[in-house]
Amino acid sequence: MFTLSDFDFNLPPELIAQSALTERSASRLLEVDNRATPVTLTDRHFSDLPNLVDAGDLLVFNDTKVLKARFFGQKASGGKIEVLIERLTGATTALAQIRASKSPLQGSTIRLADAFDVTVGERVEPFYTLHFPADCLTLIEQYGRLPLPHYIAHDADAYDETRYQTVYAANPGAVAAPTAGLHFDDALFARLDARGVERATLTLHVGAGTFQPVRVENIAEHKMHSEWYDLPQSLVDRIAAVKARGNRVIAVGTTSMRALEAAARDAADAGRPLAATQAETDIFITPGYAFRVVDRLVTNFHLPKSTLMMLVSAFAGMETIREAYRHAIEQRYRFFSYGDAMLLTRQS
Repeated sequence: MFTLSDFDFNLPPELIAQSALTERSASRLLEVDNRATPVTLTDRHFSDLPNLVDAGDLLVFNDTKVLKARFFGQKASGGKIEVLIERLTGATTALAQIRASKSPLQGSTIRLADAFDVTVGERVEPFYTLHFPADCLTLIEQYGRLPLPHYIAHDADAYDETRYQTVYAANPGAVAAPTAGLHFDDALFARLDARGVERATLTLHVGAGTFQPVRVENIAEHKMHSEWYDLPQSLVDRIAAVKARGNRVIAVGTTSMRALEAAARDAADAGRPLAATQAETDIFITPGYAFRVVDRLVTNFHLPKSTLMMLVSAFAGMETIREAYRHAIEQRYRFFSYGDAMLLTRQS
């Protein structure tokens, strides 16, 4: 049985990246080779990635787009309130987290951004349903603020609105960026294409729950938040072709991995092959999990005691990840959303 403490580590606060590099692919990349003992750790630049993957390999990206999901406002009583949109549920409805001195009552109104009123609907724990006076997405993009993670100390500015978004973001719906994708730019894509590396996309709308801490020591008791994803048939077909010719599926980010593995797990449980899927997933990947699709993973460095630390430990091995993180701290890598990255290979 694994405990929360098994995934803890001491991180110097100054290693938490507070801003993004001007050039996306200028970040560092730790190549982790666990095919033999001892593990080999190689310090590289992210721009080296095309040299580390093979022609015919498939990179899978999450093309979700971050919403301007944070609002400040007032209740009818005058009390201040903060709202974080979790997901859109209809043209004029959304689920949201609400921070206020007192919980708002169903049927009450809230003035957001001093621009429009929303009506509080039914509670869908731990969220509230909000009814907007017009199209949600239009109002959110016009009046909302980009929701940077809590460990970034400044409010989002115009630079963040560009850099906390992947260059290939296409489908609005996330409240946090799929941060492994922030390292890719058009020049890097051109080099990957020239090498013969394939690319494909899926969509998983990252929810606010991605930042929720694990509050139980026995991690088997933790309940994951649920996120919506879309795995298209075109990607399913390409995965089958890649596997058939002996190449590798490389997930860009843990959100891409969660979508791929959730669809594969559910298909296996139903006794059928991987197929196009649109569904909610609360998949919780911990050591001992049997990976079905992903062979390699591009990912940033994650928070101590987080579900993402558990996921990468399951993928590359507990001791491999501990050694990689020790090295990254010693070598002063930049951590978390705006930080550097790792290239991991699935343990045998």
